[in-house]
Amino acid sequence: MPAPELAAVPGSQDPAPAETGTSRPTATSTGAPGGDAPLGFTGAGTGEVSSGSPDAAAVEEPAAPAEEAPPSTQDSPVGSEPAEGAPATREEVPTAAPTAPAATPAEPTATPAEPAGSAATTSEAAAPAESTAPADSAAPTDRAEPTDGAPSSEAAAPGEAAAPGEAAAASEAAAPTDGAAPTESPTPTPGPRPAPSPSPRPRPTPRRQVPTPAAVAPAAAAPSVVAPVDAHDAAEAAAWGRVDDDGTVYVREATGERVVGQYTGADTEEALGFYVRRFLDIQAQLALFEARLAQITPKEIDQTLATLTEALAEPAVVGNVDGLRERLEKLRSAAGERRKQAAAEREAARAQAVAERTVIVEKAEQIAEQDPARTQWKQSGQRLRDLLDEWKTAQRTGPRLDRPTEDKLWKRFSHARTAFDRHRRQYFSELDATQDQVKAAKEKLIARAESLSTSTEWGRTAATYRELMDEWKAAGRASRKDDDALWARFRAAQQKFFDARSAQNAEIDAEYGENLKAKLALLEQAEAILPVTDIKAAKAALRPIQDKWDEAGKVPRADVQRVEGRMRAVEQAVRDAEQAAWKRSNPETKARAEGAAAQLESAIAQLEEDLAKARNGGDAKQIADAEAALEARRTWLDQVQRAVHE
Repeated sequence: MPAPELAAVPGSQDPAPAETGTSRPTATSTGAPGGDAPLGFTGAGTGEVSSGSPDAAAVEEPAAPAEEAPPSTQDSPVGSEPAEGAPATREEVPTAAPTAPAATPAEPTATPAEPAGSAATTSEAAAPAESTAPADSAAPTDRAEPTDGAPSSEAAAPGEAAAPGEAAAASEAAAPTDGAAPTESPTPTPGPRPAPSPSPRPRPTPRRQVPTPAAVAPAAAAPSVVAPVDAHDAAEAAAWGRVDDDGTVYVREATGERVVGQYTGADTEEALGFYVRRFLDIQAQLALFEARLAQITPKEIDQTLATLTEALAEPAVVGNVDGLRERLEKLRSAAGERRKQAAAEREAARAQAVAERTVIVEKAEQIAEQDPARTQWKQSGQRLRDLLDEWKTAQRTGPRLDRPTEDKLWKRFSHARTAFDRHRRQYFSELDATQDQVKAAKEKLIARAESLSTSTEWGRTAATYRELMDEWKAAGRASRKDDDALWARFRAAQQKFFDARSAQNAEIDAEYGENLKAKLALLEQAEAILPVTDIKAAKAALRPIQDKWDEAGKVPRADVQRVEGRMRAVEQAVRDAEQAAWKRSNPETKARAEGAAAQLESAIAQLEEDLAKARNGGDAKQIADAEAALEARRTWLDQVQRAVHE
């Protein structure tokens, strides 16, 4: 039975038994450039053949035996299609091993892969789209093991054949989706060979290395992750292609029909479905790019455009390829506008970043330009450190500035920080010198204060201490620590003097206590004179009290003002009464009062005559004026007469 023209095995839930010998449908693609990378399909010109169900899983395809020539197809990057892969032909497919019965037939249940004829592949044969098994793995054939006369059977020696279950498991683990692409080695690498047997007969494959269908089934029936295909979209895309009787698939474009691949051993719907899914993948990527165009960066735009352009150059797909190309060109124009918009946004963000950095620099310069005498160095230094952190944050998270602008701003910022540090060092250097001078001056004041601390000249020394205090205030301040220590010494010298004076005054006050009692008794006698009614009697009573007051002596300092004030009040009251009496008995004053009285009496007589005449004349106005003038003169005369009598 001739071997099938395989490149990939269509996925199915249950692999066909090995003994059936029925060939599987195969698919080969042509003209699939490396630009198919975004589709996620396999390279080497092969792909998955699906039955159309979402849960279809791929089965590992055997690779070429070690004796076969290495595949001529150059491996493409992960997820890309081979360049200019030619469809497989019967002439290119090596013949299978002789079908003579072997000593050890392969078990039907352990053959999840291809019939014997599929052990050899074309130069383009590779794993299906969902498989990432190594190229050197080969599935056991469904035929009996070859006899001694079957030299080609050494290609399927146990050491060189990988278990189908393991290949399928690796395939499913590496590429869970229909669009996952395997990574091919540049050349198929056969598995490790066992040591050659002495007998020319190859040893049969050990049964323990052949997985059972139970082991293969879970891998083949792995949970499907194939994206569901929209039936309407698939039908529209399928209308752009056709399949020949030999399985060659064509797509219709504006320039005519183009061969996209060959899918043998399957019906038209299945063959078209394989390439339609590829088309829908590209269409989905184009739609995704269109939806995300306003959010992605120019770099991502360029990368995506390059990928889609390459994918649509000569895609091995069936669908409205020209329509996708037109959409891509429209998106290319929109991408240009998006680039301009992004450039404008970058420029605006850069301008905003320059403005923010400039604000940071200006704040730093304001701090550096402060008057050193009024600068709060600790707070200003912390503010500069905060501004530096803001600069670093803007540099790390904000847009990148052009080098000249950033260098210029950084130089200004650095210059401000340097100027601030220089002013601070200069200020504290001058402050240290000034404080040293203040400290020396206060040391001299302390020496003078300590020399006066033992003086007993209370009044003069107290005045000297007041002068020293004024000089202390005018000297300025040293450092807080030194100034506090100096003040403690100065205050201690003063306190020693004033404590001694207070002790002396306490002794004196104790002696003057009896004098205070005597003066308080004299005050009671003196205050009894008030109010003064008789000047002579008051003066006679006050004189002996004053004599006793002087004899009583001093009183305690705290009571001096109180008792002396009361005595002065009594004396002042007696003097005021005497002064008032003298004024009343003054001859000159009395004579002036008598003369004024005579003048008023004469004026009153004249006014009385005028009033009589006015009444006789009946002039009411003259009568009123005369009566008013007469009344005023009589009032004045009464006051003058009382003054004369007093």
